[in-house]
Amino acid sequence: MIRRTVAALDERLGAAHPLKRTLRYVFPDHWTFMLGEIAMYCFAILVITGIFLTFWYVPSDAELHYAGSYVPLQGTSMSESFASVMHISFDVPAGLLIRQTHHWAADVFIVAIVLHLVRILLTGAYRKPRELNYWIGVTMLGLAILEGFLGYSLVDDLLSGMGLAIAYAVAMSIPFVGGQFAFLVWNGEFPGTSSLLPRLEILHVFLIPMAIATLLALHLAQIVRQHHTQFPSEGSERVVRGTPAWPGYALRSIGLFLVVAGVLFLLGGLVQINPIWEWGPYAPYLSTNGAQPDWYVGWLIGALRLMPPLEIVIGGYTVVPSPFWGGALFPGIVFGLLYAWPPLARRLRLDDRREHNLLDRPRDNPRRTALVVGFLVWVFTVFAAGATDRFYFRSFISYEGQVWFFRAFALLVPFLVYFVTKRICEELRARDTRPLRGWGGTVIQRDSSGGFQDLRQHKR
Repeated sequence: MIRRTVAALDERLGAAHPLKRTLRYVFPDHWTFMLGEIAMYCFAILVITGIFLTFWYVPSDAELHYAGSYVPLQGTSMSESFASVMHISFDVPAGLLIRQTHHWAADVFIVAIVLHLVRILLTGAYRKPRELNYWIGVTMLGLAILEGFLGYSLVDDLLSGMGLAIAYAVAMSIPFVGGQFAFLVWNGEFPGTSSLLPRLEILHVFLIPMAIATLLALHLAQIVRQHHTQFPSEGSERVVRGTPAWPGYALRSIGLFLVVAGVLFLLGGLVQINPIWEWGPYAPYLSTNGAQPDWYVGWLIGALRLMPPLEIVIGGYTVVPSPFWGGALFPGIVFGLLYAWPPLARRLRLDDRREHNLLDRPRDNPRRTALVVGFLVWVFTVFAAGATDRFYFRSFISYEGQVWFFRAFALLVPFLVYFVTKRICEELRARDTRPLRGWGGTVIQRDSSGGFQDLRQHKR
């Protein structure tokens, strides 16, 4: 029956040859290539769980008194949006499981994208002819961060309300156009009008997911068109070695999807995340709680925290308010460097202009690896400064002292890491070509007569 069905389709569509080529497409076997797949499968889980949540979520700031199952908040005045999320969490069957799985999938999604990007930077997978695919990946990372921020802003709890207040301040700080931009997005002064949450929902549920899905399709299409990169030990510049799409790689990939889905649902069912009933509904007069923003926003919070209160005032008019430096300029520099990296690496003579289908090991290009690692340490330090609120609260070190420590750490340590990483890579690369370097033993070789001779002159 299968043979007749395939024959009939081939007679009408001529699909046999393209289908055969697709099924015989070869995937390299290195484990780091699975990071991109994990991100793709997290996105699929996000779409599935997100569709479930949209059936009960209400994007409205209309006030009501909570009358749901969670007794401590019964009778509390809150927005209809917050009440709908409480209803999902406590009254909808499997609602809390799906909501927490959705939240965990968002966190793991961005983790996988970041690790995938780090692998690309360290191995030179962004080089010609794959610059466009690299830029698509960086764009997806930016959209994923924005999508995650909009997602937890929809809840209208105290955490999301404070996040929107900070975002409003950053938008207002953009020189010359900040006031108009913030007024346009919020449709008025903070906290905005009743149209804010519906706007955020349209962006979060429809526009940004469609943009990510489109970019993901383009990303995969270019990979198929250009073929995968691979390490020199696995293939060559013209020949890809690995596992064919069917049946080997397809079954393995399906297994990976099931593992990713299983782990995310286990996290959603067993590990609590974002317990909004502890934060409570947002009100403009409330300004603090015990919550910590999701990790992918921590680096922006850290930048706002570390930047000194520097403002540029001309003629009595504040041209550049202080939130601009950490909230807008710092992420602009980070993503600007990421977008500029392929031509910048060529300008710094880290790469050449030839086509490359083979990857480098990090040790093969010490300067490039050291620059990438130093850059990552710089961003991670700023992230740590915004992700240690609990440490601030529990330690005996003053808040000001910790801020000054992280400022010094962010300025000095990346340079130290650069030189240490470069030295380690150079040493590892040297040991590849001279494996006995520094060894003081004796080299013994067996000759053709069956005897052995001491080759001390070959000691290196």
